[in-house]
Amino acid sequence: MADTKREIERKYEGPAAEGDAGLPELTGVAGVASVIDKGVAELDATYYDTADQRLAAASLTLRRRTGGSDAGWHLKLPVSQDVREEIQAPLSDDLPRSLSGLVRSRVRDAELVPLVRLRSARDIRHLVDDSGALLAEVSLDRVRAERLSGGEGTAEWTEIEVELADDGDPAFLDKVEKKLRKAGLVRSSSASKLAKALAETAPKTKGKKPKAPAPETDPVTAGDHVLAYIRAQRDAIVELDPAVRRDVYDSVHSLRVATRRMRSAFRSYGKVLDRTVTDPIGDELKWLAGELGVDRDQEVLTERLTQSLADLPRNLLSGPVRTRLRTWSHARSSGSRRRLIAVLDGKRYLDLLTALDAIVADPPLLKAAAGDPSTVIAKAVRKDFKKVSDLIEEALDRPSGADRDFAMHEARKKAKRTRYAAETAAPALGKPAADLVKSMKSLQTLLGDHQDSVMVREAVLGLATQAHAAGENAFTYGVLYGREEQRAAAAEAALPEAWETIVGRAAV
Repeated sequence: MADTKREIERKYEGPAAEGDAGLPELTGVAGVASVIDKGVAELDATYYDTADQRLAAASLTLRRRTGGSDAGWHLKLPVSQDVREEIQAPLSDDLPRSLSGLVRSRVRDAELVPLVRLRSARDIRHLVDDSGALLAEVSLDRVRAERLSGGEGTAEWTEIEVELADDGDPAFLDKVEKKLRKAGLVRSSSASKLAKALAETAPKTKGKKPKAPAPETDPVTAGDHVLAYIRAQRDAIVELDPAVRRDVYDSVHSLRVATRRMRSAFRSYGKVLDRTVTDPIGDELKWLAGELGVDRDQEVLTERLTQSLADLPRNLLSGPVRTRLRTWSHARSSGSRRRLIAVLDGKRYLDLLTALDAIVADPPLLKAAAGDPSTVIAKAVRKDFKKVSDLIEEALDRPSGADRDFAMHEARKKAKRTRYAAETAAPALGKPAADLVKSMKSLQTLLGDHQDSVMVREAVLGLATQAHAAGENAFTYGVLYGREEQRAAAAEAALPEAWETIVGRAAV
């Protein structure tokens, strides 16, 4: 079983951290009542990565550490500056499965090897307030690094680390930093001990110094803009994978959106990227989105029905409606956590990630990719917008009923695709594209509410049939059905004016 904690810490270096100078005096820090000497801990950590350092490139660290109060396996995931999620698992000889899955989107089928060994003598102080509550832990670490793979270098250094107490106020770290700066310390030039160890134990190259990677330049051509969007979605898919495995709130939905955005970009910009190459990948993205959405539609239906029941006056509730809703929801739910993890661990998903890497590394660009984005990209967005327009006009021409429901649903899907195409175009086309994104989002919301009402009505009919067969009073289901009809009618009534406003604003 793995435990997670949010780690907020800062590292410092400078003359005051060298030699036997020890930790600077910190009793003068505002809010600190006393500084408690916790002694010296001997820590021994081995860091693991692939031979080509895929985890380090993504600022992830995976280690097995003995000594100290939290011996075990630790995986650290970046959140923001100074903030990381640390996921801990008990000490064992082999990497626990609870952690191996969290690095799978990065590691794929590559082997994890011991990369660096860090042995530290950690001199620890606790900063506490007048009630004895911990504010922060400050340590002076004397570190010895030994390269285990990709070289044989060693290095030694001393640094000071300040880690905020759980649920502490990050502003407290600023107060500590002010005191440390007065003592001659500065922020560490390395983001982590591992980063410093890798830099200082890297093999020395003979001859010319290797060139630094060329900095990324702003997109210029139509192809540049489309690839920037594609790359962002590929990165999102890989980065969201661990969050989905940990069941982080909204992570499944966010990953599903990233897959849909990429697939839409392939379809919208078929004049830029060769669809004979991207269509098979798009099919796999559609498969992944479907797997991610196994429970999503059910969750939406359950949430909407639950809220509708909560909004009903008591005198309109007849029979065990809430109990039947819970039973129905549980029966239809696939309990897909285990299934979803199996999908993410499967070869098909890993092959898809490899294909996405290949598209980014060697994109199948067509002639139009070299064109001016104000022409090429704008034309693609207009084409998508025209499809939405045709479907909206078709829906408005049809009488209320199943045919209109279908046309509005199709328009919703095309509105989503147009929104994503406009997102791609926004850096190149500016405000007109950004305005179209907003317009399509509002249209998508209106049409989505209508489609939800269609789905809820189907669910209510099914529930009413079950209730009637069980001899229960079906009155409340009729009330719910009627309310959903009203919501659908309201959306249909609002559509003409909403669409007229969107058409009037469209400038792409």
